[in-house]
This record gives sequence, structure tokens and C-alpha cells, in this order.
Amino acid sequence: MSIRAGIVVTGTEVLTGRVADANGPWLAEQLRTLGVDVGHVVVVGDRPEDLRAALGFLAGTGVPLVLTTGGLGPTADDLTAEVVGEFQGRPSSVDPALEQRIAVVVERLMALRGWRADAVSTAAGVRKQARVPAGATVLEPVGTAPGLVVPPADGRPGPVVLVLPGPPGELRGMWPAALATGPVAALLAGAPELRQETVRMWGTLEAQLAATLREHDAELDGLEITTCLREGELEIVTRFAPEAQPAYDRLVAVLTDRHGDTVFSTGPDLDALVAAALTDRGLTIATAESCTGGLLAGRLSARPGSSAYLLGGVTAYADSAKEALLGVPADLLVAHGAVSAEVADALAEGARTRFGADVGVGITGVAGPGGGTADKPVGTVHLCVIGPGERLARALRLRGSRSAVRERSVTMALHLLRQLLLGGPPA
Repeated sequence: MSIRAGIVVTGTEVLTGRVADANGPWLAEQLRTLGVDVGHVVVVGDRPEDLRAALGFLAGTGVPLVLTTGGLGPTADDLTAEVVGEFQGRPSSVDPALEQRIAVVVERLMALRGWRADAVSTAAGVRKQARVPAGATVLEPVGTAPGLVVPPADGRPGPVVLVLPGPPGELRGMWPAALATGPVAALLAGAPELRQETVRMWGTLEAQLAATLREHDAELDGLEITTCLREGELEIVTRFAPEAQPAYDRLVAVLTDRHGDTVFSTGPDLDALVAAALTDRGLTIATAESCTGGLLAGRLSARPGSSAYLLGGVTAYADSAKEALLGVPADLLVAHGAVSAEVADALAEGARTRFGADVGVGITGVAGPGGGTADKPVGTVHLCVIGPGERLARALRLRGSRSAVRERSVTMALHLLRQLLLGGPPA
């Protein structure tokens, strides 16, 4: 049995979607690698009663560890440390030594950034951040907010609560110290290994996969299998204890036997596959994008070391830019229109030639919500990938919002690259 944990993400800005939650998923994956299974990630606003309710809910599930993120700043709505202390039966008070350390950090940051603030209000904020529940372990600030490890008061049942800051950089910087504290380290010492593997498919319907899994259900005991359909890709993520490895091997064998023509990876994601293929083969690539506005170049450049294979990219919306920057013939644009297979081909060849790359990619389309015609409605996209001795092209009719059309077009372009470089399931 794995150790279980729960996470509370605090902040009205996260609850309302103004800020995406980067902490909950990151913590869940970090804990998974340590053998800790996260059952719930609860997002609450900056209201103490909601935080208390979330802590009560998670404690009621019987987990030995709860993590909170956010609410440790100097403002009035930052109440996590105080609320957690009350919940654990440990009243808070100012730690004078911690107050001095935080004051030094704040003074240094203000000088570095050229900030000015009223001395009284600054001191009040520092003092607020230095309030520590009795008996809690302090985690030294990475920014200005310290973290805390707060066990329940003597004689009280309940989980250890690990209190972490909200800014992802501060939280991640504090993570090693949090794991090393006595109460957390003691919990993790008993955590068994929890493995996680992923199979990725391109072209299998969820209903087909579901039928296969039902047929072989008796052979897959001990596996926790989840499926996710994302931009046409079907991910099968499986968690299991080491003793269930034979069952997982059977799962992979079943998927390969029944759907092998659509399995394109038993591990790395699409972006990693393309990057590795370019690197391993010593190939370079350049892009020419119209409707996707540089999103493909952005994904290709997101990985460390991408400068070894990505020479550059051009975002060419206007026909004049296509002509001047990528050498697309004017008569081709007149004869076929900017959104056409012929222009996608010319864009790919133009990017390849102008940058001196081994591989060129061209994308042109109508992302919407306007601009469509009867012949070329919104969602019409043409893609072309040209490599050494090979050319692959696709014409798409995509549904959804402007962002969906753009993102799905980029995913298809990457699958065309994957097919050109590695073979496997056709894009």
C-alpha cells in the first residue's frame, strides 16, 4: 500500500483562473516519485473558513500528510500559517530571530529592485510572516516567506501539514529542505515504490481501447490505468507497485498486439521524440508559419539543447512576407490562395532553403473565428514537411476555437515530423 497525501492550493487568483495552478500537479508528481499517492488537490480562495474546511476534509480521508501552497505573504489575505496552526492546535507567535532574517531578505530585495515603502508597513509585513505555530519546524525562506512543518499538537490525531509558499520558484527551491525535516522524512521512509509508465497512441479511438481493456481485465490485476485524449493523442498512464510489473508488461504486449499500428511511444512524449530524432540523426530544421504564429517554433525551442537542431523560423501572415522572406512565388499565391497545399509546400521549401536546414515545415490556414469562405471554412489548415528525400503533407478541417485550431495544427505538424524522422503510425 502506498502512502497517501492531500494538497491544498490557496489563492483566489488560482480559484478564479487568473493564475494557473503550477504547484498542485508538480507536487503530486514529486510525491509520486517518492512513493506517495496524492488523492486530492483542493483549490480554495483566500478565505480562512474555506481553508479550514479543506484541511478538515483531507484530514477526514485519513492521509498522514497534507501540503498547502500559498497564503504566506505579508498582506491581510495571507492567512495560511495562522489557520494551519489553529487547525493543528498550535497557537502562533512571532519568532524574533526569524523576523530579523526575513527583514534582511526584504531589505536586500528592496534595494536590488529600487522599491520604496513605508518603514512601518514594511515592518508589520515582516512581523506577520515571522509568526510561527508553536512546535513547528521553520523552513528558511527562498523568497521572503518561510515554510513550515506543523505536526498536530500532542495527543491530537491528524496529518502532518507541510506549509509551502505559492510562487513556484520559491516552493521548488524549498522542496529539498522540506523533505529533509524530521516529520516528513519519517513518513517518506516507509513509502514503497510507486511506478508510472505511459503508452501513447495516435489514431486509436477511446472506445476501441476501452473494449481491449475490458477483454483483458483479468490479466491486468494490480494496475491503475487511466486514459486521456489530448489533441488526437491517446495517453494510457499506468501506476503500479513493483510486484505488478509482469501485469504491466502484459498490458504493453496487449496494446502492441491489438493496436500496434497506432502506438508511437511507450515513454517519451511527442516533442521529446522529435527532438531526440533530430539530435540523433544530426539534422537541422526551420519553420515557416502563418496561422500558428510561431507556436511550432516555440515548441521546438522549448527543450534545452534545441539550438543544436532548430536554425530558426519565420511567422509570415501577409502575402508580401511570404514572398519576400520565404520566396513564395506571387503567381502561386494568386492561383491557389495563401491557404492551400501549394503554398504550404512553398513555405516548407522556403524555410528549408533560406535557413539552409535539412528539414523545412510550412503551415498555413484559417484559424478563425473570421476569415473563412465556402471553399476554405474556418479550421482549414494545410501543412507540409520536407526532409532529405521525402515530403509529407496534410490538409485538415479542424473544429473548435482559434486557439484549438492553432494548437491542433502544431500537434499535427509534430506528428508529420515524427513520421518523417522515425516512421510509425501515419499522421
